[in-house]
Amino acid sequence: MNSSRQESARSPHPPIGALLREWRAARRMSQLELALQSGMSTRHLSYVETGKAQASREMVCRLARALKMPLRERNALLLAGGYAPEYSENPLATPALDRMRHAIELIIAHQEPYPAFVLDRHWNVLMANQAALRVNHLLMGGRASPHANLLHQVFDPDDFRSVIVNWPEVAEKFIHHLHEQLAVVPSDPMAQKLLDAVLRYPDVPAHWRFRDLKNEPAPVLTLVFRSSEGELRFFETITTFSMPRDVTLDELRIECAFPADDHTAAVCARLSRAPD
Repeated sequence: MNSSRQESARSPHPPIGALLREWRAARRMSQLELALQSGMSTRHLSYVETGKAQASREMVCRLARALKMPLRERNALLLAGGYAPEYSENPLATPALDRMRHAIELIIAHQEPYPAFVLDRHWNVLMANQAALRVNHLLMGGRASPHANLLHQVFDPDDFRSVIVNWPEVAEKFIHHLHEQLAVVPSDPMAQKLLDAVLRYPDVPAHWRFRDLKNEPAPVLTLVFRSSEGELRFFETITTFSMPRDVTLDELRIECAFPADDHTAAVCARLSRAPD
């Protein structure tokens, strides 16, 4: 066994060549295209991919930028290349992210009396404003959601799925987004596990297991809910952080729901005025 193979066997990280090939395939880039965008020769890139040459730290960073890799995956590429990660990853509650957490809290508070919540990359709900809690309480008839994950809430018949009037349309768009997420970050096993889990719920079409490359969902989706106050209609906007330097911030998104009709706006306003 040669030294490079011995290092590969000892390393807990996948070989950098395997990661580069996987990401090139996901981005549909040839070696020539990636080499040109990274400022290196095709021969050198080929040698890096086959383990015959080692890329410098600067070169690994250039490759990651050319591949438009998320910060978590850039760290993984650096580790695979034998270098320390470049980007920190702090829990949202850590003092290092105090200012950003306060900014997030301000955004969702200002969304009142309409719902807003914060999601991580695996669709887990990390934060929600009071409006979201009030609307959820109304929709679920006072029952607590059995899940803290938005996709499970949408697909579980015992959760919000039971009150989504246009569930097939809503669920199909979520499946589309999840497939796109897997295409963007092919090395994310948790996303694949999440896809497998939601596809196991009852009455989920079998063809949703496969990525739809022909049809794009509508740019704006109205979510229609049945409630004791009549149908409520919302559309959502998504806010992400520009040029974050922390993995946690790179993966966060803030979803704000806005009323799609006057009735929904009036119900939200009335709920906000109700005594606790």
